[in-house]
Amino acid sequence: MISNPYTWADWNAVLPLFIVAGVAVLILFVDLVMRKSNGWVSVLLGIAGLIAAGVFAAKSYGQAYDAFYGGFVLGGFAVVLQEIIIIASIFSIALLNATRRPERMGGVVALILWATSGAMLMAGAANLMTVFLGLELLSLALYCLCALADRPTSREAGLKYLILSSTASGFLLFGMAMLFGASGSVTLASLANPAVAANPLYWMGGGLFLIGLAFKLSLVPFHVWSPDVYEGAPLPVTAFMSVVTKAGALAVFARFVYAALAGGASHALLVPFFIIAGISMIAGNLGMLAQTDMKRLLAYSGIAQIGYIVAALAGGTALGVRYAIYYLVAYMFMNLGAFAVVAILSPSAAEEGSRIESFQGLGARRPGLAAAMTFFLLALAGFPPTAGFLGKILILSTNVSAGFPWLAALLIAGTAISLFAYFKVIRLMYDRHVKAATGGFAQLPLAYVTLAICAAFVVVMTFYPLTPSNVLPLVK
Repeated sequence: MISNPYTWADWNAVLPLFIVAGVAVLILFVDLVMRKSNGWVSVLLGIAGLIAAGVFAAKSYGQAYDAFYGGFVLGGFAVVLQEIIIIASIFSIALLNATRRPERMGGVVALILWATSGAMLMAGAANLMTVFLGLELLSLALYCLCALADRPTSREAGLKYLILSSTASGFLLFGMAMLFGASGSVTLASLANPAVAANPLYWMGGGLFLIGLAFKLSLVPFHVWSPDVYEGAPLPVTAFMSVVTKAGALAVFARFVYAALAGGASHALLVPFFIIAGISMIAGNLGMLAQTDMKRLLAYSGIAQIGYIVAALAGGTALGVRYAIYYLVAYMFMNLGAFAVVAILSPSAAEEGSRIESFQGLGARRPGLAAAMTFFLLALAGFPPTAGFLGKILILSTNVSAGFPWLAALLIAGTAISLFAYFKVIRLMYDRHVKAATGGFAQLPLAYVTLAICAAFVVVMTFYPLTPSNVLPLVK
């Protein structure tokens, strides 16, 4: 009789992502049975499943467990990142217009949930095989989701993401193979051995591994796919990608930086990565200036914002990872709130709200929406007093204290540039000399709820900047 090598503790560690993946299967079955469903059943089931997974994940907070012999490590870091991914997925599903193509809702929600489970797996991945499994589960679902809109640009977005993401995965996988050759083990913990750093394969593998992560994080110069894919993908999918893919890749990068690099190799391998993070702050904000589409503008904004978050990890300090998580959460609420406004301004499948001219005169037509959008854009710009401003101050402090003042200087310069791009949209909303747009508004009650919750949390985080203390990534 063959005994099961895994215990209930192992399975409980991954129960939240199993719940998410299982609900996706349930939604497909319900969608098959309820052929005349209006689409809301799938949306509500997906949100309910994510909430249940979030509750189970929260119960694990404060525990540290090495599951599946180092395949998945449960700890404060993994739980917090999983909660971020779950919340972002809930808000992204809430932006779906279930009545527009109800026959597709079951498949769309199921794909979002499977992508979510892949990102959640990346949040706790502690060996190279688990990292790749989570990454591919996330990416395969996104290939389909990007191409689901009924317009040619959506098909183009799906194809571009498929080709470029597959190339990045090739870099990542080749780097993993070299790291395995250098250490003789697939566990990230084995890379922390100083003797491993003497092997040339370690350096080549680490470089290729970081290139693959840079693509997933949309860092310059691996960012060129981001604006085109964000523009072509359906708006809820764009909102999902803007946070969830970054959160999953950031989890892997933080675990690699904090727990899997040998002391002497850390600086040499990571300084080039932090340099491209600094360049991303400038290039992303400069790219926003010429945009006439809100999804493209927010894509370039995301390139700069992830540069800020990665910069927080420079120096590998405990405060750095706490501040990175704080700013990631703030970015999630600011960004998804802005996408909620765009969704409300898009009454049809053409997504008229993504065009910047649709914001013309919004201050007169819908003062509440204009005020909310202004608030989110000012927060993204780091205007005081907002969570975006406080997050940037915290990142500046950790950069200077860790010996990276040049990153702090680039952050300040990038923030100054971003003000021009964000104020371009704000001016359009309130300029009385500009002819107001004539478009309608989508009937999306969940989008209004998303907008209100995001605005509330951005305010709360400004005055109560709580960051969890036990969030250092573990590998064993």
